[in-house]
Amino acid sequence: MDKQWYVIHTYSGYENKVKANLERRVESMNMEDKIFRILVPMEDEVEIKNGKRKVTKRKVFPGYVLVEMIMTDDSWYVVRNTPGVTGFVGPGTKPIPLQPGEAAHILKSMGLDEARTRHDYELKQNVRVTSGPFQDFIGIIEDIQPEKGKLKVLVSMFGRETPVELDFSQVEKV
Repeated sequence: MDKQWYVIHTYSGYENKVKANLERRVESMNMEDKIFRILVPMEDEVEIKNGKRKVTKRKVFPGYVLVEMIMTDDSWYVVRNTPGVTGFVGPGTKPIPLQPGEAAHILKSMGLDEARTRHDYELKQNVRVTSGPFQDFIGIIEDIQPEKGKLKVLVSMFGRETPVELDFSQVEKV
């Protein structure tokens, strides 16, 4: 399962408290391998008062917190039962992840994740897989998806070329 961004609904004004509570629960319940990043989307707002320019942080989506996680029963339970969380965004009890483009847009607007999308890979380039189940395999880049930070690499397995989807961080140039 891939990690994806989910939106959780909180009591309005408790977004930062929920973030702190959830970070503590993730650490105390050893869920670092399933729950990765917790964000309260913020943006700078310029206010001019009495001729003075003042920059303040403003919540982009009041009452909502973004969580990057792998959805399992355990990770759902940890997030859902965090004090201040009223539920996941989605129909019924089934959370719906953000589309990769939506999450990338939010992260980019916050000044995060921009470095992740920069790459210098080219199609048909040879790369070595550095981590995961295909570690030390050599493959050829077939497709580059910069918005997802992923590559489709053809690796030779059992005498056949097999497409494998990998993160930019899982490969290096040969």
